[in-house]
Amino acid sequence: MSFHTIEQAPARLNRSELAVPGSQPQLFEKAAKSNVDVIFLDLEDAVAPDDKADARKNIIKALNDIDWGNKSISIRINGLDTHYMYRDVVDIVEQAGERLDLIMIPKVGTAADVYAVDMLVTQIEDARGYTKRIGFEHIIETALGMQNVSEIAAASKRNESLHFGVADYAASTRARTTIIGGVNPDYAVLTDPDGDGRRDIHWGDMWHYALARMVVAARANGLRPIDGPFGDFSDTDGYRAAAKRAAVLGCEGKWAIHPSQVDLANEVMSPSETEVERAQRILKAMQEAAAAGKGAVSLDGRLIDYASIRQAEVLVQKAEQIAAN
Repeated sequence: MSFHTIEQAPARLNRSELAVPGSQPQLFEKAAKSNVDVIFLDLEDAVAPDDKADARKNIIKALNDIDWGNKSISIRINGLDTHYMYRDVVDIVEQAGERLDLIMIPKVGTAADVYAVDMLVTQIEDARGYTKRIGFEHIIETALGMQNVSEIAAASKRNESLHFGVADYAASTRARTTIIGGVNPDYAVLTDPDGDGRRDIHWGDMWHYALARMVVAARANGLRPIDGPFGDFSDTDGYRAAAKRAAVLGCEGKWAIHPSQVDLANEVMSPSETEVERAQRILKAMQEAAAAGKGAVSLDGRLIDYASIRQAEVLVQKAEQIAAN
């Protein structure tokens, strides 16, 4: 391991993250009673300009009045390039900051964007005498943000997670697609002809590079990488496949833009009983190997060593975190 120690963000359960428009307060109680891990009350894309002031008031009232249980609560503020952002932060943190866990910052482009919000939040917390520090979630959804993702990830001690905002990222990079988070038949490879002249088409994941790059930046700075939205909430198989790809790359969770996606995210982003059982067996086998003075042993015909311990510990810790929730 490097001599440089990575400080880990708070161990917050983040398998599923439900988007709830601030302009629809009738949905707040339902979200609070759902199985979701994190709720973000949205002031940005899901709220029309004429409704933003009322949405802000709705969120303040909800944070103070609703029993959110053990769920983590976030607000997605408006972008730094709008005149709504400062009022989102000032009004909500001043009037309901003690119940707020996270602030989601959209379209983060540079580390300076993070610094600007950090300064504002710090001043409010100090003035109000809050003892709990509000964390930051950053949506990487522009070419500029992806270019600077490593600097953004390291820009504040408040940082907890990076999220891949696939729709705006597609627009920013001028990708030839109008889907949100799904695959595209044009992003494919064609095999060479077989003996009968037939060729197979293998679809690819056009978001693989961007998501993988974000995961590396997040993990290198102790943050949680979270996959963003999947637009077709009627396509459960497509959502599950996208979530599985993200999980394989190292993501801890995925957005739910509809309540029906919450349980899917929780399912995919939780280790299975089989995985946990094998991880526990690995830890037991390595304990026995250490007692016998061995650095590596075989289990089920496969080599396991100290790297296997680290992998197994991650799975077991995640299972314990879920069980304690």
